[in-house]
Amino acid sequence: MDAEAVRTNLVLILDFGSQYTHLITRRIRSLNVFSLCINGTSSLETITALSPRVIILSGGPHSVHAPHAPCFAPGFLNYVQENAVFVLGICYGLQLIVQQLGGEVRIGEKQEYGRMEIEVRKMSGLFGEKCVGERQVVWMSHGDEAVRLPEGFEVVASSLQGGVAAIQNKEMKFYGLQYHPEVTHSLEGMYTLRYFLFDVCGVSAGWTMDDVLEEELKVIDEKVGPEEHVICALSGGVDSTVAATLVHKAIGDRLHCVFVDNGLLRYKERERVMETFEKDLHLPVTCIDATEQFLSKLKGVEDPEQKRKIIGREFICVFDAFGHDLEQKVGTKPTYLVQGTLYPDIIESCPPPGSGRTHSHTIKSHHNVGGLPKDMKLKLIEPLKLLFKDEVRELGKILNVPVGFLKRHPFPGPGLAVRIQGDVTKGNALETLRQADEIFIQAIRDAGIYDSIWQAFAVHLDVKSVGVQGDQRTHAHPIILRAVTSQDGMTADWYPFEPKFLNDVANKIINGVRGVNRVLLDITSKPPATIEWE
Repeated sequence: MDAEAVRTNLVLILDFGSQYTHLITRRIRSLNVFSLCINGTSSLETITALSPRVIILSGGPHSVHAPHAPCFAPGFLNYVQENAVFVLGICYGLQLIVQQLGGEVRIGEKQEYGRMEIEVRKMSGLFGEKCVGERQVVWMSHGDEAVRLPEGFEVVASSLQGGVAAIQNKEMKFYGLQYHPEVTHSLEGMYTLRYFLFDVCGVSAGWTMDDVLEEELKVIDEKVGPEEHVICALSGGVDSTVAATLVHKAIGDRLHCVFVDNGLLRYKERERVMETFEKDLHLPVTCIDATEQFLSKLKGVEDPEQKRKIIGREFICVFDAFGHDLEQKVGTKPTYLVQGTLYPDIIESCPPPGSGRTHSHTIKSHHNVGGLPKDMKLKLIEPLKLLFKDEVRELGKILNVPVGFLKRHPFPGPGLAVRIQGDVTKGNALETLRQADEIFIQAIRDAGIYDSIWQAFAVHLDVKSVGVQGDQRTHAHPIILRAVTSQDGMTADWYPFEPKFLNDVANKIINGVRGVNRVLLDITSKPPATIEWE
C-alpha cells in the first residue's frame, strides 16, 4: 500500500488517559492498519490535518461529570459529521459521546470492574452476525453508566446486570463500547475491532514495515542536508542498532556511531557488542570509555528518577564532546543525534504521546526522553518513535540486521543503574549483579527458552538478609530474578520456570557469586508492576 493509501485509512485514537489506550494502537496495527494516538484534547486543526478515516475515543480515569474532565475539541462533532468519519467510543469515550450528544450519564448503582459477561441485543453493527442472546466475556472498568441515550442511538449489547455495554447510531456513524476490547481479557475483543474497522467502516488493510521504511528514509533525506553529519547513540540494543542501520542506509558515511561504556553495562557487554558491530553489521562505530565520568556523578544518588536524568545528561555531554572532535576532523559540525526511542518510551515518559497532556501519570523518565537536558545542542532524529518493539524487529529484518541480534532481550539505556536499588557505586553491587545476571541468562540460553522470553535479568536489592554459608552466619544482599513474556512491552506476564531450573540457577548464583545469600523470583505482571525494577 502506498503512503497516500496508508494515510487515507488512518485510524486516529484520541487518548483520554486510560492505561490501556496504547494497546488499542497496537491491536489495530496488528491488523495491518496504520493507527496513531494523540492527546484527547488536541485541537481540531491537529485532527483535521491528519484526515482520519476512523476516530476512536479511548477510556480514561475521569468521570464526565468531574470539573475539567477532558473532552474533544470544540467543533469535533460537526467535523466528523461533515466528513463522514466513523467514531468509536470506548468506556469513557462512550460516556463522552452520550453526554455530548444530549444523553445522560450517571454514577452507576452497581459499578462494573473486571471480567463480566455481556449479551448481544442487536445483530447488526458492532457485533456483525452474532445472534441476539449470544454472550461473551469482556473486561469492564467503569463507575459511571449511560442511563439515557441520545436521540437516534440504540443499545446493541448489555451487561448481565442490565447496564449498557454497547451502543450505535448507524446514520451518524457513531458507535460505543462500555468495555475494553483491546485487552486480552475481552475474549472476542479483536473480532469486534476487526469487524468494526473492515466491515462497518470499510477500512483497507495494507500498512506494512516496508511503508515505514520508505517513509522514514524520505523524512531523513528531507531533514538532513546533503553536507550535514549525524551522530548516532548506539547502546548495543535492538532499537538503536535498527535506527542506526536505517539512517546509515539513508546518508551513508555521514553517520558516525558512538558506543559509550558508561560503567553500567552487563558482563562483557562492551566486548561482545563491539564485535557484533564490526563483524556482522559493518557500522562505523567509535567506542568511548566514560565509566569514571558516569559513576562519579552517580555516587551517593539513590532516587531512580534522578539517576535516569543524570545518565541522560552525561550521555549528551559525551556526544557533545564527540561532536566537537568530529568537527575538527571533518570540518563540519554535526547537527543531529540519532536515538532508538520507541513509542512505549514516549508513552511512559510523559507528556506522552506529545506535549500538553495533563490527565495521565509519568511512569518513568526514559534516559533518552524525559532525561534529556533542555539545553542540548544536537537536534534529534528518532526514526522509530512511532513503533513498538516487535515492529522494530520486523523492520530490522527488512534492513538485514542479523536475526540473532534482533532476538536479543531489551536492555535499558541507563543500564544496570535501574537494576540496582539505591547507590550503584556502593560496595560491590555492579560486579555482583553482573555475575548473577550472566549466570541467569546463560542458564536460560542453555535451557533453550531464551526466545520464549521477552526479557530476563537479575536485580540487586539495597537490603541485606541473614544467611548460613559454610556453617557461618552471613549478612548479604538478595538477588531477584525477573523474566517476562510480552508482545510490545506495554503489558507483560511473568515467565513460569520449571522448579528444577530455578533450583539449579539459585545454586549457581549462591555458590558462584560473592555477597549473595538469597535468590528470589519476581512473579508480578505489568501492570501493576513495571518490567524493570528501579
